[in-house]
Amino acid sequence: MQQSLAPEQFRMVAESSLRDEYTDCMVYQALSNHERKQQFKDALKTLAETERAHYEFWKAYAPEAKVSVNRLRVSLVLLVRLLLGLTFTMKFLERHEEDVIRKYEQVAEQIPSHDRPRFDSMVKDEREHENYLIGGIQEGRVKYMSFIVLGLADAVVEVAGIHAGSLGIYKKTELAGLAGVIAGMAASIAMATAAFAQAKQGFEGSAQKSAVYTGVSYMITAFLLATPYFLTKNQPVALASSLIVGMVLVALITYYDTVISNRVFTRQFGEIAAVILAASVALYIVGNLIGGFLGISI
Repeated sequence: MQQSLAPEQFRMVAESSLRDEYTDCMVYQALSNHERKQQFKDALKTLAETERAHYEFWKAYAPEAKVSVNRLRVSLVLLVRLLLGLTFTMKFLERHEEDVIRKYEQVAEQIPSHDRPRFDSMVKDEREHENYLIGGIQEGRVKYMSFIVLGLADAVVEVAGIHAGSLGIYKKTELAGLAGVIAGMAASIAMATAAFAQAKQGFEGSAQKSAVYTGVSYMITAFLLATPYFLTKNQPVALASSLIVGMVLVALITYYDTVISNRVFTRQFGEIAAVILAASVALYIVGNLIGGFLGISI
């Protein structure tokens, strides 16, 4: 059984919950005000009204607590929505709900019987209501996230490996970088074609857009990975810099994907990072062996 909190601790939980619910209400209201699609605007208004009801509940238990709008947080949330979309923003905001529920469970036994139905309803809201509403906020871009992840992840593994292998044959970093760009151009077309064919097999979205997302993400990644090879003539520095760029790209897109899909970031990123490093090391060794065996030094 959950141990009851002391009155002072209960008051602190009430004040903290009061401020959190008020802030969430203002965030959802701001998102609603900046939303153009009526469907999304209505869902956000409903969330704002729900959070305001939660705020009013806690206000009765912390009447002296002062609340104010955290304008910095609201601005940051609006920026995230602009850059990464509404679905990502909602999923990101939702991630703190487990902490909120645990906090509510701490004080459940101290809620008076006459307020218990409202309290239980509020906990149910935190568990289910936002997920239910978010289900109706699915943007088109989310459909194609798997194709972007596919293009980027494949590009980092393949192009990084090509660069590493080329260093064993080409002594000039520019040539290794150029090899990656040329291979990236060819592979991006192949990947786009494969994505088009895959999307034709029962995918709800556009096969053409799927191909474009895959091919463009692959090509952009290939250019970014090649850039360090044109900026330095030092092979270890070029290789290390390119791998760092690849890891950052994978981390960013993996984080986006894990927020959207509710997966574990560390596991998914660790798997891809391990493949990238293993492929790069293996191909670097192979490239050196081939270059040494054939006596190639360009």
